[in-house]
Amino acid sequence: MSSRERILGRVRRALADVPANDTPYEEAVHRDYLRRHGERTVAQTVDLLAENLVDYRAIVHRSDTAGLPGLIAHLLGERDAKSVLVPPGLDAGWLAQTDVPRVEDRAESTPDELDHVDSVITGCAVAVAETGTIVLDGSPDQGRRRITLVPDHHICVVRVPDQVVASVPEALERLTPSRPLTWISGPSATSDIELDRVEGVHGPRILEVVLVGD
Repeated sequence: MSSRERILGRVRRALADVPANDTPYEEAVHRDYLRRHGERTVAQTVDLLAENLVDYRAIVHRSDTAGLPGLIAHLLGERDAKSVLVPPGLDAGWLAQTDVPRVEDRAESTPDELDHVDSVITGCAVAVAETGTIVLDGSPDQGRRRITLVPDHHICVVRVPDQVVASVPEALERLTPSRPLTWISGPSATSDIELDRVEGVHGPRILEVVLVGD
């Protein structure tokens, strides 16, 4: 007997005395959660996203479409980046004003190779204002999940207001569960029992979010 069969057997025995006409689980558990907390304008929702991103120690920038290439060039120069990893579907215009050598998102790249990349630039699938969370889903402008987990510096571009929602329920409606979803709330960090914070343990140490709107 396999472990799966043993577990299912225990479940069946536990449910043996449940009447056949008992209320179905889907009806017994109430799902009337709040979809969002309070009412906000679009501008207030974007401001809340920026506030919560900063609270998680992300660095937030604002730009319009025309100014984005110059801002990205500045951010890469500020970090003295010698290489930048670029997903295959990233808008080429975003890098029009920088000559930092570009690294392709390759399936055969090793963790050591990715660790030698200074920066990575991606788009995003959606951003959640109430939690200050950026969600990546592996789309062409975001690349493989690992390219945003190994390099030390991640620049993530969020289109405002199209990619900004107020709450997690609203974000889930836009996402496909079968895609490789990565939920990011600030740079990677952890704390030991004495609450000493260490950043960059299981993801980028520096997260810069650019809110781009016209």
